[in-house]
Amino acid sequence: MKMHVGVNVTDLEKSIKFYSQVFNAEPVKVKPDYAKFLLNDPALNFTLNLKDKVSGNQVGHFGFQVENRDEVFKHKERLEKLGFFAREEMDVNCCYATQDKFWVTDPDGNEWEFFFTKGDLENIVQESSCCAVETIK
Repeated sequence: MKMHVGVNVTDLEKSIKFYSQVFNAEPVKVKPDYAKFLLNDPALNFTLNLKDKVSGNQVGHFGFQVENRDEVFKHKERLEKLGFFAREEMDVNCCYATQDKFWVTDPDGNEWEFFFTKGDLENIVQESSCCAVETIK
């Protein structure tokens, strides 16, 4: 399992520079409104999502990237039994990828996704709420 964090930013270039230095790694994917770092230590899928403005909490969402679709359902079943479940999004296009996922929300309203990436996309096709398209600068 790999931790996933998506952070909302207002200046993608400055944020890429900062996080490249912090992580000592370059992003594996950069688009006009998006950048993704895949780190091994710590095991982290870290994304930057360009927004017109941000205030308060700068985090868009948190998540766990799992190795296959079966793991998505394993975690979904486990968490549903505990009473945690928000929504399911199967075979959706999000963040320049096709994914199977489900969401839970913590007591403070922070959303967590459990997702499996089935394939990459060259263009954004918005079907999921996690990376809702806003004005691209």
